[in-house]
Amino acid sequence: MLRNKSNKSIKALTFTILAIMLVLAGCGGNSGGNGKSESKVEEEKSTEKVELQKVKVVLDWSPNTNHTGLYVARDKGFFKEQGLDVEIIQPGQDGADKMVASGDVQFGVSYQESVTLARIADAPLVSIAAVIQHNTSGFASPKEKGIDSPKKFEGKRYGGWGAPVEEAVIDSIMREEGADVGKVDIMSIGDSDFFTAVKRDIDFAWIYYAWTGVEAELRGEEINMVYLTDYSDKLDYYTPVLVTNEELIQNSPELVKAFTVASAKGYQHAITNPEDAANILIKAEPDLNADLVKASQKWLSTRYQDDAPRWGEQKLSVWKNYASWMFERGLLESELEAEKAFTNEFLPE
Repeated sequence: MLRNKSNKSIKALTFTILAIMLVLAGCGGNSGGNGKSESKVEEEKSTEKVELQKVKVVLDWSPNTNHTGLYVARDKGFFKEQGLDVEIIQPGQDGADKMVASGDVQFGVSYQESVTLARIADAPLVSIAAVIQHNTSGFASPKEKGIDSPKKFEGKRYGGWGAPVEEAVIDSIMREEGADVGKVDIMSIGDSDFFTAVKRDIDFAWIYYAWTGVEAELRGEEINMVYLTDYSDKLDYYTPVLVTNEELIQNSPELVKAFTVASAKGYQHAITNPEDAANILIKAEPDLNADLVKASQKWLSTRYQDDAPRWGEQKLSVWKNYASWMFERGLLESELEAEKAFTNEFLPE
């Protein structure tokens, strides 16, 4: 009886060992059975969900085609490719520049003029990319008013937002034709609609052609444009630009690089595929005029990069020229250290 019991135990133990060996062989093999191969395990590891870093970018104004590249980068996954979860937000009461300079928001949309003023006031804003390579803004008026040169500003009413730089710019280009800015009635109209204002309250206003000028085309309303760049090289400044703050550049350069690379890819897509880019913006912001977005996007597609070697590139000479112009006209309390106001370091090659 004891011998029979012992034989049964030995057989049972033998079967158990064989079973274990078979299981181990199945798990460790490269194929066959229900076990996973090493390559399969590696594949699963590579597709594991990576936690994205949450980032905010604040716009300078309501959404428009200056911002399309950011929406493209977000909605086509370019930010995600760089490990970022980007939220596009509207500026609060303090404005985009203050939100970025204080570190409340990591990135924003601004202008060379604003960055220059901020840095003179010791705010640590830094421009990391030029959204549009050349200044496309100017003074617009209905064609029937006949205001087709700065000299014809005399005796007319200008409607703006009340910034000192407005009178300085008007004065600067009027001097080129021997005209007197003192003969211009300068009014503050805030964010009034251009088309309503020029019919009711004013004669001309400062606009970006890519938006308001293109809208005039769609409305069939002929306008005269007096472009700043036709009268002064120093007024060919970067507007708008993408900005961050010095602390983020110093402490998280890899984050700044990731954001800038993805943004560049978004704007590059808007350059080469303006119709698709326009549809992305329209889908994201359905309250926008779809026809205006599409027409504006087409107009801007060749102007984002223009003659620069790559999208976003900024020149030291442009920063120096505009800052010296501002300083000469008493708009700055001191001269700008232009080298610290911008960087091309984070743009993709």
